[in-house]
Parts: sequence; C-alpha cells; structure tokens
Amino acid sequence: MGSEMLQHLRGMFSFVLYDSRNDRHIVARDRIGITTLYYGWNTKHPETKFYASEMKSLLENCDEIHTFPPGHYYDSASQLTKSYFNPIWYDNSYIPPHEATDLKKLRESLETSVRRRLMCEVPFGVLLSGGLDSSLIASIAAREAEKALSYPDDDNCSGIAFWPRIHSFSIGLPGSPDLKAAQEVADFIGTKHHGFTFTLSEGHDALLDVIYHLETYDVTTIRASTPMYLLSRKIKAMGVKMVLSGEGSDEIFGGYLYFHKAPDAESLHLETISRVKNLHLSDCLRANKSTMAWGLEARVPFLDTDFLDVAMTLDPNEKLISEGKMEKYVLRKAFDCPEEPYLPNNILWRQKEQFSDGIGYSWIDSLKSKAEKKVSDELFETRFERYPKDTPTTKEAFWYRMMFEQHFGRGTAAEGTVKLWIPRADWGCPTDPSGRAQKIHVSAY
Repeated sequence: MGSEMLQHLRGMFSFVLYDSRNDRHIVARDRIGITTLYYGWNTKHPETKFYASEMKSLLENCDEIHTFPPGHYYDSASQLTKSYFNPIWYDNSYIPPHEATDLKKLRESLETSVRRRLMCEVPFGVLLSGGLDSSLIASIAAREAEKALSYPDDDNCSGIAFWPRIHSFSIGLPGSPDLKAAQEVADFIGTKHHGFTFTLSEGHDALLDVIYHLETYDVTTIRASTPMYLLSRKIKAMGVKMVLSGEGSDEIFGGYLYFHKAPDAESLHLETISRVKNLHLSDCLRANKSTMAWGLEARVPFLDTDFLDVAMTLDPNEKLISEGKMEKYVLRKAFDCPEEPYLPNNILWRQKEQFSDGIGYSWIDSLKSKAEKKVSDELFETRFERYPKDTPTTKEAFWYRMMFEQHFGRGTAAEGTVKLWIPRADWGCPTDPSGRAQKIHVSAY
C-alpha cells in the first residue's frame, strides 16, 4: 500500500517503516505532531539520514538536526518529503464563512473524540487542572464511562478499560487555585480524585532533568512542564499508564489571554492556525515528553482531526473576544447545558489560567527570583555573544539556556530544534508568556 496507508491512520504516531524486500523505508509523523520525531545528518555524509524520537540521540552522529514536520512522510523510493495532511482550514487564504455555530455539532464532535481515546487495555485517568479544557475532557470521560457497558462493539469505543471510577489527577503548590478548582470539578463529575502538592525547592531541583527530557530552553514550556513532570511520576507509580489531557483548546479557540488584543476576527483566525501548526514545538512537546519521561502516555482529544475540521472552520467572529464574550466563549456555550450540566457554572465560565500560573502564582515568581541569584549582571551582559540565536531577554531565560547547554552544548545542532513561545508583540502584548502578564488577568502582575 505504501504511503497511501497514512490516510487511514488516526491518532498519534511517529514511525520508520522498512521494507526489506525492496530496500525501501517510509518515515511519517501524525497530523499535528503530538508525538515527537527528529531527523538529522552529518554534512560530510549528507546521503545518510538518521531518525529518532529524541533529539539527544542524534547529537553524536549529526551536525544538522531538525524536527520532522507533522502531517508529512518521507519515502526513500522518491527521496521526497511530502505532506499527507491538507485540510481546508490549513491554508492561510481560507477564511471560514460567517455562519452561526452549530453548538450541538461542536459538542458532539468533542464527545466522539474523547470516546475514541478511551480505547485502551490498561488503567487510565484524566489530568484535571480545574481549568475549562481539562475539566470538559474529564466530564465527558466520566459520562462515557457510565455509558460504556451499553456501547456497541464498533471501532470508536471497543476495548475500553477502566476502574470502577475514573481517577483524576492534579498538582499544585499548597493552596493553589488549580487544586481547589480541580477538587470542585471532581466532586461534581464523580471521579476518584488525587490532588498532589509540591514545594518550590522540589520544582527547582527538577529543572535540570526536565530540560533534559524536554530538549528545549523555551521559558513557558519549562515553567509548565516541571509540575506536569512531577505529577506524571506520581501517576505512573499508581499503575496508571494513560491519561487524557486538555492540550490544544487554547490554540484552536484563541483561549490565551493575549488573544484579547487581537485586532479583528481574521487576525485571530490566522493566529489560531499558526498556533495549531506549531503545537508540536510547544504544548504537544510538553505533554508528550513530560509524561513519557515516566512511561505515561498522554492522549489529547482536542486534537482529533475530525474535531479540528469542525472547530477550525467556525466563523472567526465566534472566537473573537468582545463585550460580553470572554475567551473560548463558543466552546463554553456549547457545553452550557443547564438541564444536564457538564460542569459547575463557575468552572465553565472561569477565566483562562495558564497551567504554570494556576499551580500557584509563587511558582513563576520563585523562578524569576532564583534566576536572579544564578545569573549575575556581568554574566547576563554576555548574552548576545554567548547566545546569538534566540538571545535570552531575561535572567530566567538565560538560566534555562545554561542548563540546556549543560546537556546539549552551545551553538550545536540542538538549538535548531527549539522554537520560543511568545505572545504577539505587534498586538501590544508583553513578551512574558505568563497569562498574569496580560492586563486582562484578574491577578495581573
């Protein structure tokens, strides 16, 4: 069948498939890049290509390393890398029609996506921060578990394995906003909840290991990945091998607080496309590597391609934040069902709280404070000479860069695989990626 098989695959994957009979191989990555895949070569022998799920394993043999593009495949027979994923919304020239959103279709599409990801033969759970996205996924999963015994044996929902009650997991500093909200959601939807805490020193001590697994020096990814990394270890120790997670929603629906600055609906729409296309360099990378560092698999229902076809073709005006319409309004409205509520009202309409903020505001504050001690003014002055690519603009970023350098060297091919997550400066947004840096945040800096 060859590369045509890719049109029949669903979900997340990265692979190299070798045909020994014809000495041919095909390399492919899932449509959004939920799983990781890198390729590289040595410029002295460019005809030999190397592939790996981790960048670090290529460093010894390659002086050129790149991320393999999502939704693409390489066929050694043609020696070409081609795209196999070209939905209508992927083209920047496509502007969705101005039509009223079918809220029922949007809701049912996400429910179908969650149901598909419940196919497993191992104990599973849900990551529950208490924010809108993870709470919706957890609520849908809990509903689907109740209906599981009556499911027909079809390809969407056969093979579901679960405990008598779904287990949900959250983490934060003691007294954090997310821990409180997550417990409220768990009580409402009936999951067996596990709320874990960590200390600032535990988080600081884990940073070097986190950067080793993440293979990035991006500030927001490291901030958010550290508690996720600590939580994943605890989850795996309980025997859970798969969790559902809420990544992707903010990119799809314009949920980050900097989207309040979007000048118009078309600009917002183009920014959502850009964010979705780059998920493999940010939130997907975080979700995949923070969990897989401990052998835990994270599945992300918001990135189901059928759901994306629905959500990315909505009228951009439905996503535009305006008077009386907060971020992700259309998603919230789709699940605003008073007769059979999915979530408590205050959770359904809770302001966006980025994970690295919601675990406790002192987390980011402590990282900035620690970086001030780790990076002297004199050392920081060397940043342009020391790091000409992605020159750190803060001592926190400089500190992470030094740890990245500790693992992967300076000025190496490793740096070419990193992309920084930064809000839109041309929209007048602060460069600090924290949601609290945006004036609209209820507890802004």
